[in-house]
Amino acid sequence: MPRLLPQSVLTELLPPLLAGTLLFAGILSFGYFFVSSQWLQGVPPGLIAQWIGYQLPDTLVKVLPMAAVLMTVVAFGRMNTERELVAMQAGGVSLGRAAWPVAAVGALLAALSLWLSLWVAPRANVETRSLYWDVLTGAGLGNLAGKTMDLRGGLSLYLSSYDTQSSELRGVRVEKWNPQQPRQGQVIFAESGTFSGNQLQLRDYQVFSVDYAQAARLSALPEGDPQAFREAVQATFPAVMIPESPQAVLTLDTGLSRKETFAQYADAVGADALGWDELQAQIRDPGRTPEQRRAAQLTLHRKLALPLSNLVLALAALPFALRFGRSLGVSLGIALAVALGYYFLFLRRWRWRRL
Repeated sequence: MPRLLPQSVLTELLPPLLAGTLLFAGILSFGYFFVSSQWLQGVPPGLIAQWIGYQLPDTLVKVLPMAAVLMTVVAFGRMNTERELVAMQAGGVSLGRAAWPVAAVGALLAALSLWLSLWVAPRANVETRSLYWDVLTGAGLGNLAGKTMDLRGGLSLYLSSYDTQSSELRGVRVEKWNPQQPRQGQVIFAESGTFSGNQLQLRDYQVFSVDYAQAARLSALPEGDPQAFREAVQATFPAVMIPESPQAVLTLDTGLSRKETFAQYADAVGADALGWDELQAQIRDPGRTPEQRRAAQLTLHRKLALPLSNLVLALAALPFALRFGRSLGVSLGIALAVALGYYFLFLRRWRWRRL
């Protein structure tokens, strides 16, 4: 009875796994396209396919646990219905031994999902947002007008408006703070500028170095002493730079690139753009507060837990397969119920821990 050996169980697992992955990934990808289709009119199909392709790694991380459940329920439900499991046990093969292929496939899916979640999906998500806003819609940084954005390294950016024709920022304000002296910093005003890569170039700008600790002493100055007042103002604004030519360019290096800025700020829900290296850097960064390091640890734990759910859910689905997996429709429903129930508990617990 070669079909009843545990090794042959693998041939039962792969077809529903592949079918479930394609089905769930297709549904989720269509959902992305449907939600954004009103802003994608006139866009070449090749660019839309590229945009959906960039979302595929993150999509797979989300759908592989559902496909793993479907794999187990369909394969073992069919074998149980057709009495193949009974024949297998009669031949001396226990149910635990027959389930080893499920554990092996679940472990491989967990490893694949872990690689996608920590190394591939974060970079793909950044490319997704950049392609969408800069190419597909052409809105560029216009969606960020009126927002103050943290560009890391103590640098924040505000723009009043964005010219989509010239790709210029208008009405720019940049704040750069000294991490060792939190009351000292620079405020830069510029009429226009460009943001490309990790460089912010400003034109027609004015730079003011400000010491707010000195500014607090202005109210305590004695009246009728103009010399003391001038000295206090000089201490409050130790440096003011106004170039002679409005065409002069000031270049600032940003910690957050233009693409990463899209990923973090362009949408109501920021893209998952943090991978293993970024999270480890945040956890070990002594300049971050304990709350920020704890948030980075929680994010890392979440990105570890979801991939491992492939193994957990594949094995947890075995009792459901033996009890309910009689048809494809029932198996599909069970797969959705088990996976969505896990997602609900997972997200609820993660949000509770963040609070």
